[in-house]
Amino acid sequence: HLPFFSGFGPFRQYLVNSSWEAVKELSKRGLGKNVDLRITQLPVVYQKAKEQVFKIWTTLQPLLTVHVGLASSAKAIIILEQCGKNKGYREMDACGFRPEGGCCMLDGPEKIESTINMKTLWKNISVEGIDIIFSRDAGRYICDYTYYTSLYYGNGRAAFIHVPPFSKSVTADFLGKALQTIIFEMLKQCGE
Repeated sequence: HLPFFSGFGPFRQYLVNSSWEAVKELSKRGLGKNVDLRITQLPVVYQKAKEQVFKIWTTLQPLLTVHVGLASSAKAIIILEQCGKNKGYREMDACGFRPEGGCCMLDGPEKIESTINMKTLWKNISVEGIDIIFSRDAGRYICDYTYYTSLYYGNGRAAFIHVPPFSKSVTADFLGKALQTIIFEMLKQCGE
């Protein structure tokens, strides 16, 4: 049962999305020889992201799916998201669409919590040169939408990490290393 990772493609002014670059970097570094990790890039489009997430869970049945997204407002902060929300999606995606009724799953619960305890994770890790914070609100855009969808199809076995845009101190290499630290701690929680 392999862990699966996704980052997002370009959107708005972000022609290079740091979330995808960080995931590619993580893939290069790997998680040790016993862990075969798979990665994919999700489009910043509600429906297409949802279809891809559904496919990940139904075809690959990963142990854990970790989604990485870009928090455009974040300064040099990594945010560990605990839960996904079902309603309140009003912002248009990269194709100019928004979900019907502003909702992920018409019959879904209000919110779904990850089986990964992000608070414990947050207490147990530190990455030099960047702050890590714990959050219960992933922002009601494609990130939150994707996270909720993944938690829904994966029975809570999903995690979401928000990374900052690139800067002088925040490089792909740096984020790849930071993700590696976070993921090892997550896998410990999964008993791996």
